[in-house]
Amino acid sequence: MKEFLRLLKREFKLFLGNSTLRSVFFLAPILYATLIGFVYRSGKVENIPVIVIDKDDTPLSNQLAEMLGDNKSIKVVQYTQEPPNVNDEVIKKAAAAVVMIPSRFEADVLQKKYPEVNVYVNTSNVLTANFASKAIQLTIGTFSAGVSIKGLQKMGMPASKAATQYEPFKTNYITLFNTTSNYLIFMWPAMLAVVLQQVILLALAISFAAEFQRGSFIPEYSGMRRWAFPIMLIKVLPIWTFSILIVCIYYFMHIFFNVPLPEGILSFIWLTAFFVGSVSFMGVFVSILIPDALKATQVLMVIASPAFIISGFTWPLNAMPVFVQFLANIIPLTPFLQAFKILLIQKGSVELITPYIRHLGILLVVYALLGWIALKIKLWFLFRNAK
Repeated sequence: MKEFLRLLKREFKLFLGNSTLRSVFFLAPILYATLIGFVYRSGKVENIPVIVIDKDDTPLSNQLAEMLGDNKSIKVVQYTQEPPNVNDEVIKKAAAAVVMIPSRFEADVLQKKYPEVNVYVNTSNVLTANFASKAIQLTIGTFSAGVSIKGLQKMGMPASKAATQYEPFKTNYITLFNTTSNYLIFMWPAMLAVVLQQVILLALAISFAAEFQRGSFIPEYSGMRRWAFPIMLIKVLPIWTFSILIVCIYYFMHIFFNVPLPEGILSFIWLTAFFVGSVSFMGVFVSILIPDALKATQVLMVIASPAFIISGFTWPLNAMPVFVQFLANIIPLTPFLQAFKILLIQKGSVELITPYIRHLGILLVVYALLGWIALKIKLWFLFRNAK
């Protein structure tokens, strides 16, 4: 026990004495959390440029253009003549869409000839395209309904009946979870988890590898050569301790950016503990296998870099090939983010995250076991060759 405590104290000193580790582990999460928080702080994209080409330039077509301009999500750039090259104009104005109102629009509406308004959506940026498309559809739909109802009223039909003639039945769209479509609530907490995984893996990438590289492992750990698991604990305990500090900082940043906290805080603590534990033992396993600190860092970053993309958080897992699903399921970030979404965004009951905590528990045990086996073999070879 004395040896364990001595080495644990040494590990804390090594960790805090390494300027690179200090910068990566403490500054990176705060810097990234702040930067990403301010990027998504508005929550919704507003004033998206939309080009409106009004070839008719009549009171009715102007009314449609004005209604589009009144929508807060978009900012209308109006033309009365079609530019020589519409595509170039879209690029110059960074427009998300083009609304083309045809000539004789008002006349055709009044004569019930059903003119066509063409909307060209710039899908080079899917996010802004979706916001702009939704705003345009809502505005044009409202305008179209108003014109139809007014036409029926002019024919002598009462307003209440005219509304039912235009809309024979009502459809109510009720949003569930993140009802304001706030991108900060959706994306920012998930990115914090990604950053936490990255810094844990970076710290552990040089844990064992650095000891092996500088030749300090054999003299320091000779008294514990038979105790592989306690050696692993010595390496991960500083990471676990400082991870608690990072999670606490994240808590205060949630308050600063006015992001709601997850439901069932106790379950969230268990979830985070299993996540940090499984990521730590995965880092230990790779760090033992690769005796070079730089190579260990590179391998762990190759594993961690696509983790968010394949986690199923933004793109459903069942839409991915089977081998990608397998890879995603052996990375701790995947079950963590699935459970995190339930607790934070969907406000689901605690029972719903049980499968994901079990998943993380299995990963924790598997990576701990693999790390223990790898370290036992490594210790045997190191101390045999040292003789």
